[in-house]
Amino acid sequence: MLGRRFLSSIAKRNKYSSYHNHQPLIRTTKPPSSSSSSTHETVKLLSPPIIARHYFINAFRSLPLPKGQNVLCFRSFSRTASVGAEQKEGLKLLVNGGAQAQKAVGTWLFCSAAWVFSLVVLGGITRLTRSGLSMTDWKFTGTLPPMSDEEWHQEFEKYKQSPEYKRVNKGMKLEDFKFIYWMEYAHRMWGRALGVLFVLPYSYFLRKGYITVKLGLRLCSLFALGAGQGLIGWWMVKSGLEEPPSEYVQPRVSPYRLAAHLTSAFAIYCGLFWTALSVVMPEPPAESLAWVRGAAKVKRLALPISLLVGLTAISGAFVAGNDAGHAFNTFPKMGDTWMPDDIFEMTPLIRNFFENTSTVQLDHRILATASLLSVAILWLSTRKLDIHPAVRALVGGTLGMASLQL
Repeated sequence: MLGRRFLSSIAKRNKYSSYHNHQPLIRTTKPPSSSSSSTHETVKLLSPPIIARHYFINAFRSLPLPKGQNVLCFRSFSRTASVGAEQKEGLKLLVNGGAQAQKAVGTWLFCSAAWVFSLVVLGGITRLTRSGLSMTDWKFTGTLPPMSDEEWHQEFEKYKQSPEYKRVNKGMKLEDFKFIYWMEYAHRMWGRALGVLFVLPYSYFLRKGYITVKLGLRLCSLFALGAGQGLIGWWMVKSGLEEPPSEYVQPRVSPYRLAAHLTSAFAIYCGLFWTALSVVMPEPPAESLAWVRGAAKVKRLALPISLLVGLTAISGAFVAGNDAGHAFNTFPKMGDTWMPDDIFEMTPLIRNFFENTSTVQLDHRILATASLLSVAILWLSTRKLDIHPAVRALVGGTLGMASLQL
């Protein structure tokens, strides 16, 4: 009934086609050229949705416009909105297959990031126990550990040829060697296990069609960086197996190579964790426009601070590589002074910032204090912003961790 009334009203409008310069809503089609004898035309009434759309657009155009203001055509506006929505969805989503696929891929990436974190912790324990130089050879695929007494004695004899045994651990017993060997072996195999944990689920998700091209390229880059991490680790260990330049210098790995190894691990961890967040939460919480603006301000403040924190962590690798933590054990002063006298004794000057134990520790202290102050400023700045409660909690947690770290 309503449809008939609608069509009758449209017919009346067609009768008076001069109304708002509208054309009659009929479509005439000529017959194919093959029928040369016929001059008739076929008249076809347009469907009601097309008729309604036509009159709605023309009625919108006929509205009086205030002076100095422009109004977009409804047709252009709707087309732009739909295209923008499609582009936004295509750019933001890293996983195909809906929410279930997002959860599965995100869980896998979070587990991989946690594995990298545990690998860094295990590497720190290996460093503290001085186990890193116990294995004097390396294979990319790994090898089985010594299983018999004869194999253990062979590995021990290899270690006895290293500078560390001759200058630091001379007279070590086989049982003590087994401990440091197992620590280094666990560290290496834990890293290889991460590769298996990464490749198998990746192959499965790729087969299921969950991985988009953008996500696939990012994960391949992270995998290549992880594979290179093993090479960087052996490159680092190899420097500790060389004879030191002086008999008074203890054999240790190159601080430059140690810093490269740690920086690469941080890059892999941050890449995995950030990718996992991008998968499970492609869009930030946008319940309020003020929250979105507040999050943008927090991001602008957090980016330079994160670079400062990363620089502080890298400087810590140079502290470990030079054993600079043993130079001064007082804080905030370094011994009896605020600044040691020998911080610029090396030439060229740049060497002091990477090889001078006094300068390296001073740099690390300054960077650590600057990191804490920067995080505190970030926390104070966010107190005045209207931001999501989760963001506020994360900023507060960051301040607590920075204080604990110092």
